[in-house]
Amino acid sequence: MPMLIQCTDKEGHLQLRLDNRPTHLAYLEENKAKLLAGGAIMGPDGNPAGSVLIVDTDDAAEAQSFADNDPFSKVGLFETVTVTPWRMAFFNYENKL
Repeated sequence: MPMLIQCTDKEGHLQLRLDNRPTHLAYLEENKAKLLAGGAIMGPDGNPAGSVLIVDTDDAAEAQSFADNDPFSKVGLFETVTVTPWRMAFFNYENKL
C-alpha cells in the first residue's frame, strides 16, 4: 500500500521554499521511479503552503526516509511531516490534470 507524505510549511517561509525549489524538484526527478504523485498544497493566498507526495512503498520507514532526505526538509521548511498508508479509491483517468 503506498504511503502519503503530507508536509505543512512553517508560516512565513515562502522565500525559503522558493529558494530551494530547484533542488527539491531535482530530488523528485532523481527519485521519480518511487513516486506515484506529488505537488504543492496551496494556501488561501494562492501561494504554496505545504507538499503532498505519494510514494510507491508499503514501508513507512522508507517513506519517512524519503521525506527526511527531501531538500525542503533538510533546510527546515516544514512545520509538520506525516506519513500514512494511502489507498486509492478513485481516480478520474478521463479528467487528468
